[in-house]
Amino acid sequence: MKIEQSIYDNTGQIIKHPDKHSKFSAQFVMIFGAKELLLNQQIYNELRSLYPGAYLIGGTTAGEIYNNVAADMSLSATAVHMEQTPIRFASAAIKNNEYFKASTDLIAQFPLQGLKHIFIISEGININGSKLVDGLAASLPDDVTISGGLAGDGTSYKETFVIANDYPQKNMLAAIGFYGTHVQIGCASAGGWSPFGIERVITKSTNNILYKFDEKPALDLYKAYLGEYADELPAAGLYFPLMVRSNDDNHTFIRTIQRIDEKERALIFSGDVPQGYLSKLMRTNFDDLIDGSRQAAQLSLSFIPDNDTASCLAVLVSCVGRKLILSQMVSEEIDAARNTLGSNTVFTGFYSYGEIVSSIKNRICELHNQTMTITLITEV
Repeated sequence: MKIEQSIYDNTGQIIKHPDKHSKFSAQFVMIFGAKELLLNQQIYNELRSLYPGAYLIGGTTAGEIYNNVAADMSLSATAVHMEQTPIRFASAAIKNNEYFKASTDLIAQFPLQGLKHIFIISEGININGSKLVDGLAASLPDDVTISGGLAGDGTSYKETFVIANDYPQKNMLAAIGFYGTHVQIGCASAGGWSPFGIERVITKSTNNILYKFDEKPALDLYKAYLGEYADELPAAGLYFPLMVRSNDDNHTFIRTIQRIDEKERALIFSGDVPQGYLSKLMRTNFDDLIDGSRQAAQLSLSFIPDNDTASCLAVLVSCVGRKLILSQMVSEEIDAARNTLGSNTVFTGFYSYGEIVSSIKNRICELHNQTMTITLITEV
């Protein structure tokens, strides 16, 4: 496997570029950038010219990850050529809020024979991530793993864009499929959050819209906890995600607020919050978040033969909430992954509005919030 990267600064100028004489023939290019840069058609055209035969895939972010850097207002392009692994690309538009159908339409474009893994980038605002991953899981054999994330828009939560082998568009899904026995994929996620306070019953919800805890308006409860920061919702809600669990404890997950509905006094999440489930607010600290990144790196590495990362790409998808809390220490979670994965592993990735990964426990594709999700890709 061969990899090369290009990095653009906040003015759209390239500050790291590949050897123009290398004649690098990439199969795909992962492009992650701030909205202003991702929508810069000159940059897209330059990358298309540099890699004319490659699939271009990526999206807007709430921050960019490359090498050992957590950046803002930059753009990274990571070109990959896999010497023994066939690659397929697919895209699908999300129409009329039919998230399940969009994901099944996406997967229908991939031949299933020999398919090993799918990496997906999704619209980040106009999405119910639970319905999206339900469609992915329903369409794929159990032995095919999935990873990826929802595009971001800083802390603005206004609009996100996805590159699906074309100029960036809203309401899109884009995915790369990896085939054959030579490709090795290790993917895992970990958080570092702890529940606190009173456990409350979700007494009224519809899909990803939460109306009431314990028969009381959900938005009012959040505002009471946030105090002076309540006016900064939905972004302020990232500091206090919601742990949701079923009564039998068989299903536990974290949700963060995507939007609010003042009229209905409701919270809108990136994934489902089932009625009748139990919930608690969560909080964290620097050390636990950084340790979560280390755990994700260790778990993903455990799937790579002999832990060999000599020629390995790591795609890091971390939640925007983690970035806000870590603040000036945000690079520490990348360093934690680097210390585990070694200096030879090439890093790319972004801060997202949601992380997608097949769980280690049951290999079922799940939507996560507030995690560091790492996908390791290499060949043997």
